[in-house]
Amino acid sequence: MQNLGNFIDGKWIKSEKTHPVLNPYNQKKLAEYSIASSDHVELAVQASEKAFTKFSKTSRFARSRLLALMVQELKNRETEFLRDMMEEAGKPLKLAKVEFSRALQTFTIASEEVKRFGGEIYPLDTDAGGVPFGLSRCLWFPRGVILGITPFNFPLNLVAHKVAPALASGSAIVIKVAPQTPSAGLRLAMVFEAALEKLNTELSAESMPPKAALQVLFTDNAQAEKMVSDPRIAMVSFTGSAKVGWMLQEKAIGKKLCLELGGNAANIVHEDADLDRAANRLAFGAFSYAGQSCISVQRIYVHQNIYEKFSKKLIDETLKLKSGDPKDEAVVNGPMIDQAALKRITSWIDSAVKKGAKVLCGGKSEGSVLSPTLLSQVAATELLICEEAFAPVAVLEPYSDFNEAILKVNSTKYGLQAGVFTNNHRLMEQAITELEVGGVIFNEVSAFRSDLMPYGGVKGSGLGREGIRAAMEEFSEKKMVVEYRL
Repeated sequence: MQNLGNFIDGKWIKSEKTHPVLNPYNQKKLAEYSIASSDHVELAVQASEKAFTKFSKTSRFARSRLLALMVQELKNRETEFLRDMMEEAGKPLKLAKVEFSRALQTFTIASEEVKRFGGEIYPLDTDAGGVPFGLSRCLWFPRGVILGITPFNFPLNLVAHKVAPALASGSAIVIKVAPQTPSAGLRLAMVFEAALEKLNTELSAESMPPKAALQVLFTDNAQAEKMVSDPRIAMVSFTGSAKVGWMLQEKAIGKKLCLELGGNAANIVHEDADLDRAANRLAFGAFSYAGQSCISVQRIYVHQNIYEKFSKKLIDETLKLKSGDPKDEAVVNGPMIDQAALKRITSWIDSAVKKGAKVLCGGKSEGSVLSPTLLSQVAATELLICEEAFAPVAVLEPYSDFNEAILKVNSTKYGLQAGVFTNNHRLMEQAITELEVGGVIFNEVSAFRSDLMPYGGVKGSGLGREGIRAAMEEFSEKKMVVEYRL
């Protein structure tokens, strides 16, 4: 993609300072992208603040129609978006197609949800002193200018999960794209432009959403931190590492935050599970897209009665997965995002092995591609257990009873999602009650996510929830309206 610049106040603005973007598979330079300066960032925030005044009053019909037209424009650019994801993120083609399809759903659901996002009615006669004929309404109002900071791993759909709910709720939004994968976010601004042009033929000028309702910036972390602290920014929605997320919380004093900070997702395989299905899904959930998902399978706890049998099945399923060039549609495990990430995870594996861990399969790299790696006997204090690997690496460990499995899942500071393979309803209820996570997925891997559902974690995995309706609520303020009918 050519260097169009940054999308600011409805215009494409270039800068003298640029940043190279590399293909993680072959290290070739793809392009030089304009880095938004402090002046550009100031212009974007000013324009967003002004746009919000009008956009917050835009009709639900106009917002819904805008989002629907963005779906059409996305479809027209599918080839370009797939190329962006493969070349910049190293995302295998079959997984890039899934992400594109999910992004279509994200905007479609947002377009529909606008029409239902009106508020709630509460009765006032629920106690002895209540008002039988009173009416209480809880209404939603757009929060203001949202700053969305997005990661490299889902360069289209995780941008969509901030843009679509913001536009649906009537809040203006500034997106800071990931430096490794800027094209999809910038191309989404082109989709927004084109959708506005079509909408302009349907609505009067007074009814049109402003062009500055969406701004997309490629800028450095220092400028992003300034925006986080800027009083004109009403809310920060961040997806990324826990270290950065909690640092941003300290800078966003007095602001609403939504932090999706990842985890080291655990999965339990109980003795009554369908072992063939569990092995197949866990291998895919651990090693697809080089494990570069915050809910990627990282820790697998297997009942001791089936441990040996299941281990063989899981190794067999892992060895079936093809690694290599993301443009090959048979490939599931592509490159790590950069050499620093590869070096980091290799050092974690070496550390675990030196302290007694056993490599069951994988552990070798070719270029930037690390083969799917399964380990056992990893010490509980090792980084592969305690921290987020974000790599095609998983740890296998037996447990004696379900209570022990629960304790192992809860033993880390993270709590995003967990997968549990069992048909025992008593154990399911125990898992729902006792697992310290934001989502429990039964008979499927922790890596499952539907774009409609509320999504987020507890403990070190963040604050708030994404998912279209949930994010619209995060991006809005509640206002209670009480009427005494005398």
